[in-house]
Amino acid sequence: MTVTHHVRVHRSEEELPREGQLAWKIAEVATDPVALDAAVVDMIINRVIDNAAVAAASLARGPIVAARAQALTHPVSTGGAGASIFGLDRERTSPEWAAWANGVAVRELDYHDTFLAAEYSHPGDNIPPILAVAQHVGADGAALARGIATGYEIQMDLVRAICLHRHKIDHVAHLGPSAAAGIGTMLGLGTEVIAQAVSQALHTTTATRQSRKGEISTWKAHAPAFAGKMAVEAVDRAMRGQTSPSPIYEGEDGVIAWLLDGPEATYEVPLPAPGEAKRAILDSYTKEHSAEYQAQAWIDLARKLHGEHPELADPANVERIVLHTSHHTHFVIGSGANDPQKYDPKASRETLDHSIPYIFAVALQDGGWHHVDSYTPERAGRPDTVALWHRVTTAEDPEWTRRYHSEDPDEKAFGGRVEIELANGETIVDEIAVADAHPLGARPFARPDYIRKFRTLAEPVLAPEEIDRFLALAERLPELTAEEVRELNFTALPGVIDLASAPKGLF
Repeated sequence: MTVTHHVRVHRSEEELPREGQLAWKIAEVATDPVALDAAVVDMIINRVIDNAAVAAASLARGPIVAARAQALTHPVSTGGAGASIFGLDRERTSPEWAAWANGVAVRELDYHDTFLAAEYSHPGDNIPPILAVAQHVGADGAALARGIATGYEIQMDLVRAICLHRHKIDHVAHLGPSAAAGIGTMLGLGTEVIAQAVSQALHTTTATRQSRKGEISTWKAHAPAFAGKMAVEAVDRAMRGQTSPSPIYEGEDGVIAWLLDGPEATYEVPLPAPGEAKRAILDSYTKEHSAEYQAQAWIDLARKLHGEHPELADPANVERIVLHTSHHTHFVIGSGANDPQKYDPKASRETLDHSIPYIFAVALQDGGWHHVDSYTPERAGRPDTVALWHRVTTAEDPEWTRRYHSEDPDEKAFGGRVEIELANGETIVDEIAVADAHPLGARPFARPDYIRKFRTLAEPVLAPEEIDRFLALAERLPELTAEEVRELNFTALPGVIDLASAPKGLF
């Protein structure tokens, strides 16, 4: 059964034993040697494939080119064999820099898994740092799977309980601790060491949400990679006997008191009880479309409406479109954000992927969504698209907000109701609760869907035999030897990666 931990701020004169601190409780979960459920192992394999798919599709994109170039300037550290970088064959780098480069590749397209509760998260971001350390130290597939299960469990449990965005703190503040805990599980470290690493990782990864506001920059992809890199460094530091700010969550000058709900705040954080399997990954969900998760269901609804009402593609037929939806969708990616950039045809890809008015308009016109074509400047600037796009607004609906936050998986929803007023006076109304690919959706994702997604995204950049080799390895993940874990990477076709043309920096 799950144990709920009461977490509050403690004044400096109050004694809070380390065993009562949240960082220690997280570490206790990480050191619990409970076996993995078969369903959890199966989902871990799915997500390793999913991460590789979106990373392959990103190999030539600017943020990845830069991050990869940075990583390659750092030689393998003396403590291990180094870690591989997505797309490259023999090149190795120090594990924290592999976590950096591969973390950017995984996040760039915003196309991997998600979990939404009190906070937002992409728990697949745990995989690059944990895998990088596994390759460096020679961990086998079973240890890697245990580490990934812990990473998902800790991040998702924190996401269930502690809201960061309300205080304009970026969601990767939950990722640093989870990745550190996952690495600790994989390495078999003690509770004290993991607790210190968790504290350090949190301390160094709290940052503002400006990275996801206004004109969104390339840092959006780098932020989780930075958290993973810091987690690797935090574990290294803790293994050397160094301590960290404590209590990091509950301290008088800690994260809760000054960055979150304040000195009087309390949180109820659920964590697995001793001996309880780490099953959180089963509550996460991946993306069929390359866009913010709250856009997934709306793309599917737009695709449906495109088939049923093709006349909606012409803005001359549409008076206005209102998406009645949750608080988050309205205020973060909808018109409630009051970001003029969300209606700007010259906005960056990162901004457009956080604009539900743009996404719904394009999906309504095209009857689908493409991870590259739907974001091009030409597509965003098309006059009929701009006209339709500017007719789309969002509105918060209390019922959809309630369902968004519901803990009942059968009613939890990420969609809403659309009302389309036509120029002829008629109105079209439709709604959708969850994306088609969601476990409760019209076409839930299963292993064949993950494999198809990987093949679709990888075929332009990987040879067929390389695709088959990677998939064969990934599907045997818990059985892999240490040497096979080091091969859990893919090599791009000649010409896809041009190392000589990468931008230059300090390193």
